[in-house]
Amino acid sequence: MASSYSSDLKLELVTTGEKAGLWGTITNTNLQILQQAASGYLSLAVGGADVTLALDNGATSNGKNLYIKLTGTLTANRTVTMPAGAERVFIIEDTTVRGTSNRTLSVLTASGTALAIPTGAVMLVKSDGTNTTKGITQKGYNTITDSNTPYTAVSGDQILANTSSNPITILLPASPAVGDEVSIIDTRGTWGSNNCIINRNGKPINSGTSNLTLAINGQSITLLYIDATRGWAFKTNTA
Repeated sequence: MASSYSSDLKLELVTTGEKAGLWGTITNTNLQILQQAASGYLSLAVGGADVTLALDNGATSNGKNLYIKLTGTLTANRTVTMPAGAERVFIIEDTTVRGTSNRTLSVLTASGTALAIPTGAVMLVKSDGTNTTKGITQKGYNTITDSNTPYTAVSGDQILANTSSNPITILLPASPAVGDEVSIIDTRGTWGSNNCIINRNGKPINSGTSNLTLAINGQSITLLYIDATRGWAFKTNTA
């Protein structure tokens, strides 16, 4: 009888009495796969193309690593697709360069919804084999100037909003989930002369239907998404 393979790591499961003389090789390969899952590190270039991670039967492969560092300068919006059918936890580190075109970077499982990775973040990501969800996130920082506005924020963004030359516009996420946060900081103390406009992107801000104009020098805010009625609310506001 042929071997079967485990669903999450594709470890080779040998039937009793089969694979005579190969048990040592198979066991060593399985141990290498377990080592990948427990502490494997992968530097993955994603700048020039989308990437689909592999989950090969009975062999080490890039989709079995625990820690994946994403690198490169994005030439378009990029997606990293996790192996379908496998329940896995990954740590994703973003070191990509997004550029003034505000390229997006997302992870998803083949048939699931894309999960946006905030610029510079390190994120714990769980795949249930169908969908990908985020866990603990160490936030990065994303500098926005008039050269890359309007900018569409993603959940977890910490935006350094530089309006020293001109006003800028930031669009809040279009489909936020309860608990999503976006932080925005006046890095040059110039919001009073060149405002930072927060476009609500179809969701309320403090139950209102108007966009938010930030016009106080040195101000910083964190917006927290509550629900469809309240929308985005101030979690912190230094004004």
